[in-house]
Amino acid sequence: MQKYILFYKPYGVLCQFTDESENKRFTLKEYIKIPSIYPVGRLDLDSEGLLLLTNNGKIQHLISHRKFAHERTYLVQVERIPDDEAINKLQKGIKIKDYFTRKAKVKKLLEEPKLPPRNPPIRYRKNVPTCWLEITLTEGRNRQVRRMTAAVGFPTLRLVRISIAINQQQKLLLQGLKPGEWRYLTSLEEKALLSIQNC
Repeated sequence: MQKYILFYKPYGVLCQFTDESENKRFTLKEYIKIPSIYPVGRLDLDSEGLLLLTNNGKIQHLISHRKFAHERTYLVQVERIPDDEAINKLQKGIKIKDYFTRKAKVKKLLEEPKLPPRNPPIRYRKNVPTCWLEITLTEGRNRQVRRMTAAVGFPTLRLVRISIAINQQQKLLLQGLKPGEWRYLTSLEEKALLSIQNC
């Protein structure tokens, strides 16, 4: 039986079900007791937010591989206030190591988003302001958002994925979940997700 769930991955949780290191960090198995399902893509240990898990290998490939360009949207708290030049560079794509990032949608948020507090909280520096950005990518390279903001001089302090696009009209959303909570996809979400197999 095919299964599809959405999970709000908390900070400090490995995006896998086992940890071979000596540190014995928290993994997905502390939260999800469903056998033989796997994350679609990854979120780093220090990132939070929406994770899709399934036992459908085809869906896993179609959503996660960058050649299919499914949009992923993140709320990103950065150190200091990015200027227009930095935002423009992020939007156009920048060189990171041996590749250029694709064009991205990037906008400054006028207000701090309503998110649960992070545990532990980000480091607070009285004399250094912070800013929240909304960044939408169509690829998910290793630590890409963090590398992008660092490359333009504004290090990422907090990173929360809030949506994964199924197609141009429909998205899977973090909304309604709290850190550590998961739910099955609704029948409408599952129908939309399965429809990409026929595209």
